[in-house]
Amino acid sequence: MIVLAAHGTRDPAGAVVVAELAGLVRSRGVPVRVAYADVREPDVTTVLDSLGGRPAVVVPAFLAAGYHVRADIPAQVAASGHPAVTVAAPLGPAAELLDVACLRLRAAGYRQGDTVLLAAAGSSDDRALADVRRAARAMAARLETPVRIGYAATASPTVAEVAEVAREAGGRVAVASWLLAPGLFQRRVQDSGADVVADPLGAHPRVADLVLRRYFTALADAA
Repeated sequence: MIVLAAHGTRDPAGAVVVAELAGLVRSRGVPVRVAYADVREPDVTTVLDSLGGRPAVVVPAFLAAGYHVRADIPAQVAASGHPAVTVAAPLGPAAELLDVACLRLRAAGYRQGDTVLLAAAGSSDDRALADVRRAARAMAARLETPVRIGYAATASPTVAEVAEVAREAGGRVAVASWLLAPGLFQRRVQDSGADVVADPLGAHPRVADLVLRRYFTALADAA
């Protein structure tokens, strides 16, 4: 059993994407329940309590290992008292996510020569920001162009600030979304003033591949 633990958003479209991602994973033969670390219900504790002690792997559906991954999710797991639960590594950064981010960017209209900006959620945890920097370097290697970083919240510089500086330098600005689902952060990215703004990663088969990879790796490590 996978407990797919997402951030949570008040935007119904965000919850739909998480449910669709869970459905993609479920269609590959592994049972999945959705939980949220914040904002929405049910939380991880509630979902684990509902399993009746059946073994579970909590897969954090986060693109960087920030506070929710390092503190909230482990605390919610501990509060459940579940006797057989393993917490997998978060989704990002990983090659599967970069595949989808580049695909979304090109689908949005990115052209060679555009200034590229990677838009991430942001975090107060330096380790999470290091994950974003790794993702930006990997994307730069794939696109063969420098990739700047902007944040939708918490960290700086903001997406809008980086986009403004890039526009002043001339040429088009294309923003790749390092977000899983629609919500407040994606709206801030869309309002950045960039010429091209990609959709969030969403419920893509490659993201489902990664969820399963995290699940099977966690099972192997716990054996």
